[in-house]
Amino acid sequence: MKIATRALLIAVCAGTPIVANASCGAAFCTVNTNWTSESALISAGSSFDLRYEYIKQDQPRSGTEKVAVGQISHHHDEVETINRNLVATYNRTFESGWGVSVSAPIADRDHVHVHNHHGEQLSEEWKFTELGDIRVIGRYQLSSVGELEAERTAGFSFGLKLPTGRTTVRNSAGDAAERSLQPGTGTTDLVLGAYHHQKLSSLNSSWFAQVQYQHALNSRNQYKPGSQFGADVGYRYNATDKLGALIQLNTLIKRRDAGSEAEPADSGGRYAFISPGLSYAVSEAIEIYGFYQQPIYQRVNGVQLTASRSLLVGVSGRF
Repeated sequence: MKIATRALLIAVCAGTPIVANASCGAAFCTVNTNWTSESALISAGSSFDLRYEYIKQDQPRSGTEKVAVGQISHHHDEVETINRNLVATYNRTFESGWGVSVSAPIADRDHVHVHNHHGEQLSEEWKFTELGDIRVIGRYQLSSVGELEAERTAGFSFGLKLPTGRTTVRNSAGDAAERSLQPGTGTTDLVLGAYHHQKLSSLNSSWFAQVQYQHALNSRNQYKPGSQFGADVGYRYNATDKLGALIQLNTLIKRRDAGSEAEPADSGGRYAFISPGLSYAVSEAIEIYGFYQQPIYQRVNGVQLTASRSLLVGVSGRF
């Protein structure tokens, strides 16, 4: 279908939001929404993507084991974080193969933890809806090679995550949220990535592989987020001219946060997720999609909140 061959190269170009787990549980999905379409090949022009994510993190974990709230005593015993993220991406592709994307997230976040203070257990809450850190990513896509039935393409991306999100959000009592819970990190991060995509016309399908690395170039107010490395592999089967069946394996390694305002002992880890989904072409220019993401491996440092599942829906297209 035409939208499948021209729809979008968005998440890889914009720097797909990578899950950012910490003790408080702030997170984005690791699903790569670029590959909802049949092919990464797109003509010069503009495209957009708008996705909504729901991630309820209510399971404390130590290493690979589930633990109860307060089972391993901390100054703060984390109870729950609900992340409702809206991520908008604009992408512009030029005939030369170069392109640029801008991605802006809005985080609607609810967080509850228990503050252990001189023998008392005080419940503290934060609720906010805030702009997060914007990403500006450039890319270069190499010329396609191989036979039309098994055409392959590859490319690389590079850019910055900018410190546009606030780092000083407070609750109604005037208490500042933990730095890992804030809508922004306060840092400028380098983002580098590469991908490979291939059609499998004889099987009415396609597959992709992608890697991405993110590293903070500075610290802000005694806080520096840990570097992240993500790798994705995915497969798409064209069930009909409009309907696509999707499956992805998403993996992430995150190092510990650093600085006196960070929680190095309770940040960073290793994660793997399986993400089945569907996409549907509403028209020649518009496609909708949805994913269900299930963790298959989670190993955290210290004690952190994790989610048993995540949901994502979105719409993309060209204009």
